[in-house]
Amino acid sequence: MKRTLISELKENEEAKISGFLEKIRDTKYMVFAVLKDMSGTIQVSIDKEANKDLVAKLEGIIASSVASFTGKMVKSEYVKQGGREFIPTSLEILSSSASLPLDATANIDTRLDYRWLDLRSDKNNLMLLCQSALVDGMRKYLVNEKFTEIHTPKLIGAASESGSDVFEVKYFDRTAYLAQSPQFYKQMAIASGLEKIFEIAPAFRAENSNTNRHTTEFTSFDIEMAYIDSYLDVMDLEENILIAGLTNVKNLYGDAVKELFNVDIIIPTKPFPRIKLQDLYQELHKRYNYEIPEHDIGDMNAEAENLTGRFAKEVYGHEFIFVTDFAKTKRAFYHMRDNDIPQGYDLIWKGTEITTGAQREHRFDVLEKQAKEKGLGKDVEFYLQFFKYGCPPHGGFGLGIDRLNMLMLGLPSLKEEMFIFRGPNRLNP
Repeated sequence: MKRTLISELKENEEAKISGFLEKIRDTKYMVFAVLKDMSGTIQVSIDKEANKDLVAKLEGIIASSVASFTGKMVKSEYVKQGGREFIPTSLEILSSSASLPLDATANIDTRLDYRWLDLRSDKNNLMLLCQSALVDGMRKYLVNEKFTEIHTPKLIGAASESGSDVFEVKYFDRTAYLAQSPQFYKQMAIASGLEKIFEIAPAFRAENSNTNRHTTEFTSFDIEMAYIDSYLDVMDLEENILIAGLTNVKNLYGDAVKELFNVDIIIPTKPFPRIKLQDLYQELHKRYNYEIPEHDIGDMNAEAENLTGRFAKEVYGHEFIFVTDFAKTKRAFYHMRDNDIPQGYDLIWKGTEITTGAQREHRFDVLEKQAKEKGLGKDVEFYLQFFKYGCPPHGGFGLGIDRLNMLMLGLPSLKEEMFIFRGPNRLNP
């Protein structure tokens, strides 16, 4: 018999259900088991006298084992599991479990050692469903806008962007590197005439950082588009895809998120607030007596981002805010400049930076000059070739999917949010 999901059971209709045994309770006359699959849970009620063979099969079986029951679902006002229970006629133990090495008091590092068990909770299941819905909403928006999805290489022959913070990999008789981002290849796609592209793929950063929002491997959602008039077009696109992604999550799981995470998914209104960096410095000083440290002048740091999120909420009633006019020394060489000001932005959400976006420099001579200014040589020679034979004006941005989901659900760190976390001290499971 084909398996039926618990949520799709129909009253008094014979069905087969399979899943994890969440609980098993043995009473004088009955054995009760709670079975869970991807769609929900149901109580399985076994009469001990009438089903001695089923009871015998459950002997020695503990919670977290995997089982299949055949029988019928019936309505019952006495059952807490949605007023439904399953009366089985047969049982098959698909996999028996040993005693679990985790309990509710386990710390995050112990939970990560047994991540596959930690993820079985309703909350963690919902967390990953929300991430999927967020990505799906954004992807569908881009596909409807005629963007093409591409897949760029993650093994590259030169250290990307700056030549630092990359992982080296032995590649036959030479050294390769794991890509920090698909930035160069995104722009190659624009030079190839694709015009509007995106990619959802892993990225790697060899940063020995142990903050709550950094990881050595993450999933990046990258977008690039041609024939823009300015970076304002890029900002407008980012507003639209974030609204699309958050709307999809709210429609599918908003109530469940409120119940399990105590978080309201707020759909932002357009346009998002915007402020120049120097004006922001003044506001942070005036309102919170905050002075940006000298080594961070021209840029942001974590404390400034946090206060910027507070400022956006207090002044604009908005969770998002764009910050523009960063110093050229703090931006990548491929950002276009106007009067020596990079034509780009950071987007802050709930006090955390989620994007650096920009109009790119597409003119070969200017790009070559800016690369030399940054001291970049052979590492970017292959990249500069993309612009020798004509390239449209273009811009784009990237989003860290895991960081987005973490902020959306109000989680304390990426360790909690990621399917499997990678950091300086963690390479397993």
